[in-house]
Amino acid sequence: MPFVSFFISLRCVNATFESALAISNPHNILPIIHKGLFIYMFSLYLKSILNSKHLNFTQTNYSMKKLFTVAMFATALMTGIHANAQDEDKSKRPSPPAKVTQKIKSGATLSIDYSQPSVKGRTIGKDLEPMDGEVWRTGANEATVFETDKDVTIDGKKLSAGKYALFSLFNGDNATVIFNKTWKQWGAFKYSEADDALRISTKNTTASSAAEKMTFKISPAGDVTLLWGNRKVDFSVN
Repeated sequence: MPFVSFFISLRCVNATFESALAISNPHNILPIIHKGLFIYMFSLYLKSILNSKHLNFTQTNYSMKKLFTVAMFATALMTGIHANAQDEDKSKRPSPPAKVTQKIKSGATLSIDYSQPSVKGRTIGKDLEPMDGEVWRTGANEATVFETDKDVTIDGKKLSAGKYALFSLFNGDNATVIFNKTWKQWGAFKYSEADDALRISTKNTTASSAAEKMTFKISPAGDVTLLWGNRKVDFSVN
């Protein structure tokens, strides 16, 4: 029964987090809190076991058997949580994945792998990223990934073939597009300027029509466009 109570409690708390985050958080941080949530709940349960008047360490066989059972239960549950995270259906995230791929006139094939947040009546720059002066993941969830299979020049600056995290930095009508060598990371929480491969300056202009979902476009000519709300940012790849 204690095991059943612990598992039910964990699922109830987790379900509450999921509901709250689905409503309020366009970036879906569930993968980050799953492990911490389990550790916290399990530590409370283990503490209650160790403080139980029924647990007498002079009764070696009983104590070891009970602790072994607890350890096995913890291992099984952690394995289940890990498997669930690995098998997550990302299309069900509040900000689902999207990808655009295009072979441009120079012969390079470009792709941008990102997650699509939605405006949902909020104001960009106030209660929705990007915020002026703060490095943004240029999307949601994992950092957006820009990939090229050949060396290219972006606004006249060389970028070697490979994968890059695509960050951005807005300041009023000005925008900086950042290609960072640490492409596999969550958000911009561990962003390091020291790992930047390239930075380019461009303009944050007003789009002809608002984009409810953040969207990237790549033209055959190599023009890359970011559309987000009424914002539009362009840069050229050759």
